Amino acid sequence: MFDDYLSWKPFFEIVPMAHADCADVAELHTSRFPQAWSEGEFSSLLSQNTVFGAVARQTNAFFSQPLGGFVLSREAGGEAEILTVAVSDKFAGAGLGWRLMQAAMREALMRGAETMFLEVDGSNGPAVHLYRKLGFKTVAERKAYYTAKDGTKSTALVMRRDLR
Repeated sequence: MFDDYLSWKPFFEIVPMAHADCADVAELHTSRFPQAWSEGEFSSLLSQNTVFGAVARQTNAFFSQPLGGFVLSREAGGEAEILTVAVSDKFAGAGLGWRLMQAAMREALMRGAETMFLEVDGSNGPAVHLYRKLGFKTVAERKAYYTAKDGTKSTALVMRRDLR
């Protein structure tokens, strides 16, 4: 029984993002991005009928359901884009990025999107690797697009995936 406690792993449920999630989402976004979005910005985006998101909530926590990650997307005119996605450092490697991206692609497809785009910092190796595993291909680059906290610049990769 004690061994079960030591091998305990968090379990997550992927559910549609709601306005009630925006404070937690903004907090996680702040921890992951130098130019973070506020709770109000997330809420405003989520109010648009073309915008949709998903959150990963830990279901086997003792006192609450901590946010493990989220994805926010938009669909219009048969194309979808990932606006932002993040996974908590605490749960890195738990497969949440994969699951969240799958949820976004399914929803985009259900909304009529045939392709999905995203931008990623080219220096973010784990994210680039994930997107490539999901079938995204680099279609363009934006040199010196992102600015890190220390002021260094990095290239944004524009990636695309067919959904159909």
